[in-house]
Amino acid sequence: MPQAIVFDLFGVIALHQSVEDKQRLEGLAGVAPPAFWEAYWALRKPYDAGQTSVDYWSTMGARLGVTFDAATVKALIDADLASWTGVDPRMVDLLGELSTAGRTLGLLSNIIEDLVPVFEAKHGGWLSRFQARTYSCQIGVAKPDLEAYRIAASRLGVEPRDCIFIDDNENNVRAARETGMQAEVFTSPDQVRRLLAV
Repeated sequence: MPQAIVFDLFGVIALHQSVEDKQRLEGLAGVAPPAFWEAYWALRKPYDAGQTSVDYWSTMGARLGVTFDAATVKALIDADLASWTGVDPRMVDLLGELSTAGRTLGLLSNIIEDLVPVFEAKHGGWLSRFQARTYSCQIGVAKPDLEAYRIAASRLGVEPRDCIFIDDNENNVRAARETGMQAEVFTSPDQVRRLLAV
């Protein structure tokens, strides 16, 4: 049994953006898909690694050939942050069970700096069950950079080989395995229960 269980956040515990969230962002930007989302994701890695929200949306505008005024930038930031705060209650319940059973829990998330306080304010109760929360924006590297996994393990006081990592992104799972972690692509809470024999 691995000493520590390291979870990804978005797509595992937290939910991806809804259709309505996406449409709101497109409307605020005045840019239709697929151009909006191609730029949104192409520019995300520096944002996850600590770039400011204002700089991100300025770069987005430049890439899309539009200029966002200050009010639009603020509206885009607020809508984007809000779009990433939903969670799967089944996974929250599972975290509670694991914590109560004395399992060592870690979080390794690609997350932008401005979202951290918003997400933690809304979900601080169950987030407190993690012995270490490793956020890309605070360590300066994002998955699948191998250093991110090593830092996450180190913060839990274990080696990567002592961890099982669960993420919904196959590239991130492959990278975790390169560090020596056992790693699995997330499909459902029931799958996690089977993996961890909960």
